[in-house]
Amino acid sequence: MRFYFYTCMTGLLFFTGLVAIGAEPAESAKSPNRPLNVLFLLIDDLGYMDVGCNNPDTFYETPNIDRLAQSGMRFTNGYAACPVCSPTRYSILTGKYPARVDATDWFVGKRSGKFLPAKMIDHMPLEEVTLAEALKEHGYTTFFAGKWHLGGTEEYWPARQGFDINKGGWKMGGPYGPGKYFSPYGNPRLTDGPKGEHLPDRLARETARFIREHQHEPFLAYLSFYSVHTPLMAPKQLVEKYRLKAKRLGLTGKTEFADEEQVWPTDKPRKVRILQNHAVYAAMVESMDTAIGKVLNQLEASGLKDNTAVLLIGDNGGLSTSEGSPTSNLPLRGGKGWLYEGGIREAFLIRWPGVTKPGSICDVPVASTDFYPTILEMAGLPAKPKQHLDGVSLVPLLKGGSCLERDAIYWHYPHYSNQGGMPGAAIRQGDWKLIERFEDGRVHLYDLGSDIGEKNDLAEKYPARVDCMRRKLHQFYRETDAKFLRRKGNGPEPWRP
Repeated sequence: MRFYFYTCMTGLLFFTGLVAIGAEPAESAKSPNRPLNVLFLLIDDLGYMDVGCNNPDTFYETPNIDRLAQSGMRFTNGYAACPVCSPTRYSILTGKYPARVDATDWFVGKRSGKFLPAKMIDHMPLEEVTLAEALKEHGYTTFFAGKWHLGGTEEYWPARQGFDINKGGWKMGGPYGPGKYFSPYGNPRLTDGPKGEHLPDRLARETARFIREHQHEPFLAYLSFYSVHTPLMAPKQLVEKYRLKAKRLGLTGKTEFADEEQVWPTDKPRKVRILQNHAVYAAMVESMDTAIGKVLNQLEASGLKDNTAVLLIGDNGGLSTSEGSPTSNLPLRGGKGWLYEGGIREAFLIRWPGVTKPGSICDVPVASTDFYPTILEMAGLPAKPKQHLDGVSLVPLLKGGSCLERDAIYWHYPHYSNQGGMPGAAIRQGDWKLIERFEDGRVHLYDLGSDIGEKNDLAEKYPARVDCMRRKLHQFYRETDAKFLRRKGNGPEPWRP
């Protein structure tokens, strides 16, 4: 097999540590024989351009995420395995591409268009050996807080998938109880707090408490935010802060949307947000970031900062084409529900104390499937190659390397997204990205190195490259037994590879 080697660059930035206010640091729990703790941060619907470390001009304020980036490695080409949530969440915990397990849309998405979507499962089977279970095998205590969305019935919730403690993880993909983002939550796995308690803060406090109470044993703390998923809600004072900020910056009254047909050709016109100025969404982003800061502060207060790996990713791109379209992903094209970069490129950060150089930047393409083997190797634990079939350990990159022995990264989305995205698949190989549409088999080719916005379709200019990449993509279909669109009633037969 021919491997394509990518390059990454590293650079040092000054790191300002997070200091817990009002807490005396405990004696460091790090010792030569002590296993590495793991804090995993998963953010729902966060766009790549929503955080300051990726976008210095963002309207939103993310000081804690930015400081995490300054203290570890930031991946500029980090990807979710799918442009919607459940498949990416599945890929993180199993190390498998969604296509391999028929978990290719959010559970239980059933939207159809000209054709019926591909058949899929509606939960993560108990037969999967999750990342949490792999760590438990070696004495780790495991904790989950927040959004699960990997099964509708209790038998498939976190407690049955390797987590000792579950605070708020169940079937729902959003906070849809009586108070939504504010107590009462109506969540059977999270007791209601005082009326008006804010959900991101509550999840952060639950996670910090777990860290404090388990600081003398190895742990996995998996904080999976419901934020910044709809409904669009945030504390009133914070919303007002951003309304005033938008006015001060001259962003009020500016053009917020463009017709997607005019910005880039698509089959169906759809409005896309082109300006970041949404006060409620900005307040949601800051609330989530503040919650992350509280958990990072607890690591330091407990003396665990130097013995805890911190990993962060979003589950899909920012919501820019429907459901309020609160954020802009420009210059990335599209958003949540789309196979364009705006739908799959993510904030992707890893801090491994004593290994990753503070402020380092890596341009090698990496994916959510890679976390499972990476965490095992970081912790000095044996790999599970029969489980994390599609993941590659990123340890060589975290140690300063410049390449991975991986030919390409793949996406398979045989569904009509709620956000207007087309059924299709994609392959990224080096700087080249090919998208194949499932309704009619058309393909598009982009050079991301010079066209990050995917505006210039080069398929006709480079037919040989299209043919080569398409053959690799079709081989991926065969290897994973990927499923495709189905005929709708007496309608036409859909395209097949």
